[in-house]
Amino acid sequence: MSEQAASAVNAHVLVLNRLWMAVRIVDARRAFSLLFRGLAEVIHVTDESYTGHDFQSWTELSEARDRFESHEYDWIRTVRLDIAVPKVIRLLGYDRLPQQEVKLNRRNIFARDANTCQYCGVRFPTSELSLDHVRPRTQGGVSTWANLVCCCVRCNARKGGQTPEQAGMRLVRRPIRPRRNPVITLRLGSNKYASWQPFLDHAYWSVELK
Repeated sequence: MSEQAASAVNAHVLVLNRLWMAVRIVDARRAFSLLFRGLAEVIHVTDESYTGHDFQSWTELSEARDRFESHEYDWIRTVRLDIAVPKVIRLLGYDRLPQQEVKLNRRNIFARDANTCQYCGVRFPTSELSLDHVRPRTQGGVSTWANLVCCCVRCNARKGGQTPEQAGMRLVRRPIRPRRNPVITLRLGSNKYASWQPFLDHAYWSVELK
């Protein structure tokens, strides 16, 4: 499999439940499996309108490439056809609500802080970052969203077992619990996933219309 094909198969697809609420992110392989078995439909977002497509109609729409801005999609290429990887699909028989609480783990903290040291403000590769307890554990600090931040090696060594105030350091921003999965939030920074925004904005669905 070529690098481009592998990238397309692993592309991210937002999954909605039957009630149009975001429940998870899957790769293209899983999305196409759900579509092919008739368990989901593609939600094609154009401007502010949405159209639903089953596997067959999405295949036909993909063949009419002039209907797409092809550079904005990942493509699965087969012997018979080229098919666009959908960005959003909706499960047809699943109406459970998504789990709201974001798990406290290393990946989500790095994503929340955008791989940026919360003391010097410099962005680093994950391999050059660690987690820092703002209030050190030796002083009673615990592992919570409000007490854990990304920290580079240099700042971590400078801070040591002190609070930021004791070390003469300041946080770039106060750490808080994210309202939604911070990995999703990072992806929303790319135009490629702009069509996800309406389905992830809670206010879009919950604010009373007048």
